[in-house]
Amino acid sequence: MPREQLRALQEERVLGLVEYAYANSTFYREFWGEHGVHPRDIRSLEDFRARVPFMTKDMVRSYRARTGDAFGGLLCVPVEELTSVSSSSGTTGDPEFFAEIWQDAPPLVTAQVRDLWELGVRPGDRVLSPAGTMRNLMDLGYQALGAVVIEVDAWLGKMNDVVEVLRTYRPAYMQLLYPQVVELEHLAEKVDLREAFSSVKGVSCAGQPLSRRMRERMRDEWGVEVYEYTSAADTGTAWECRERDGYHLWEDTVYPESVEVDENGWRDVAESDLGELVATDLDNRAAPLIRYRSEDLVRLSRERCRCGRTHARFWVAGRRGDETLVRGRVVVLRDIWQAVEDQPETAAGVFQIVRQRREVDELRLRVGYDPEVTGDVDTLAGRLIEAVRERTGVEPVLELRTEEDLLKTMTSVAKFPRMVKS
Repeated sequence: MPREQLRALQEERVLGLVEYAYANSTFYREFWGEHGVHPRDIRSLEDFRARVPFMTKDMVRSYRARTGDAFGGLLCVPVEELTSVSSSSGTTGDPEFFAEIWQDAPPLVTAQVRDLWELGVRPGDRVLSPAGTMRNLMDLGYQALGAVVIEVDAWLGKMNDVVEVLRTYRPAYMQLLYPQVVELEHLAEKVDLREAFSSVKGVSCAGQPLSRRMRERMRDEWGVEVYEYTSAADTGTAWECRERDGYHLWEDTVYPESVEVDENGWRDVAESDLGELVATDLDNRAAPLIRYRSEDLVRLSRERCRCGRTHARFWVAGRRGDETLVRGRVVVLRDIWQAVEDQPETAAGVFQIVRQRREVDELRLRVGYDPEVTGDVDTLAGRLIEAVRERTGVEPVLELRTEEDLLKTMTSVAKFPRMVKS
């Protein structure tokens, strides 16, 4: 769709959303009232952006704690109209719950069918569906696409069994989580993964970005085309296309903004400059998020992608607050990641920063190593300390554990925590 038509569609949906949310959500009626906002004052996207205040996850949690409303005041329909309530992974705190209304398939799942088509899944293809219903049951989306669903227990520690399923049923697609990829890395020394994945058109990976080296190994050694996806600020998901050049938003389902917020207010961020992703749900009449601050730092572009899509895409730089200040020097996860993955024994990139607060006197790192390729742990520690120092300018205090031991610290079902307090 041309950008002009897309913007007109967004404006129509935003204006309807403002009236709907004000009439049906106790949270928005109270919050907007405190800021002197009424739907009659919102007659354009410009009015919407000038008048409607930003909301945050903490505001919803505060409302929930104060009122006892399990939906944080966002619910716009009677509970009996809901089809399901699904949850996030809870990586950045307690899991968030998403109220949904659907008939044939959940909205998030339905939108992902577009991305599965881009990946190459077609009617009649077999797909592996792992157990679990985080953000809802995916089987309905696969079936809507005409794919044949193969149910398999693909949870952690089961990758050897999954490889046998791949050989038996020859699926075209499956989804992987970061710890499962680490497990496959270990299996690659004993199993011909290129042969096992030979029928697979592509795999998706979410929950934790893959390191550059890991993606290259999956592509070059295992023959696996990886498509990563990430959160569209809790309004849905954003996937890579075949160009692997940013995460695509579906702008008929979300209105995105990139802004910089400080104590003096906020301003728009120039195209492709770093800003915080703010999102507004356009396809959620159950409990929409409106001008929701994600805390994700991104570079947002509305230029047409080489794949042909006119919808916006973004590149993730990190999360607000992920930077660590070590005696005034800024240390970012990316620099540590590159130092860790450059060592053969720690190429999987399993590491954590241990800190109680953002500003610290020393950089404490916990790094997981592969015992099967590690000879002298002390020698490895020396190389890691030097590599981190070269990239960050800070000499770390290092603790080495096996990858398996460190992965056990996961408190989320999908994501490995990079920042821990102890």
